[in-house]
Amino acid sequence: MKKIQDEIGLLQSLLEALANHLGSNSEIVLHDYAKPIDKSIVAIENGHITNRRVGDCGSSFSLETIRDGRGKKNRYNYLTRYDGRLLRSSSVYIHNEDGQAIGSICINSDITDLVMAEKTIQKLISIPEGEQPKETFANDVNVLLDALIAESVDYVGVPVAKMDKEQKVSGLKYLDRKGAFLIKKAGDKIAKEYNISKYTIYNYLEK
Repeated sequence: MKKIQDEIGLLQSLLEALANHLGSNSEIVLHDYAKPIDKSIVAIENGHITNRRVGDCGSSFSLETIRDGRGKKNRYNYLTRYDGRLLRSSSVYIHNEDGQAIGSICINSDITDLVMAEKTIQKLISIPEGEQPKETFANDVNVLLDALIAESVDYVGVPVAKMDKEQKVSGLKYLDRKGAFLIKKAGDKIAKEYNISKYTIYNYLEK
């Protein structure tokens, strides 16, 4: 391609396709660097994003490209601002056979509302610092009891085989606070896991 006007119809169709694909929050602009800098826009879709139209000027990047456009590299996903709104932009340069940039297609997506939504979501899902309560979900009470016993061992921080009396008492008190003994026949299972008798469990808890 020697000049933008050689393929203007195809390029306009491309702009229309991108606009329909990306939606109304994305502006698609075609610049022709053969035009005066103050009139470089030769096609535009969703111009309400930056309030520009055909015949308007390009951005500061256009000036830079026209000044030294040979081998100009495409730019992707950089942030720009317009009228207090945040835009995510990309610029793809069109070169002639000599490697000189003769135009560009620029995409400017208004992400202001998305950024605000992200901040709101972060506030909703943020977890305060410090120890967090543990909640276990199960559809079988035996699975729930197994999980509580595992939690009690984690709470003590020592494997049952290495626990002394005081550590076992601490683990049993944890289970009691969590309501584990409300589960039918929990004492039998806990006694087995803690390698003590059922009588010893209740003796420890009474103390």
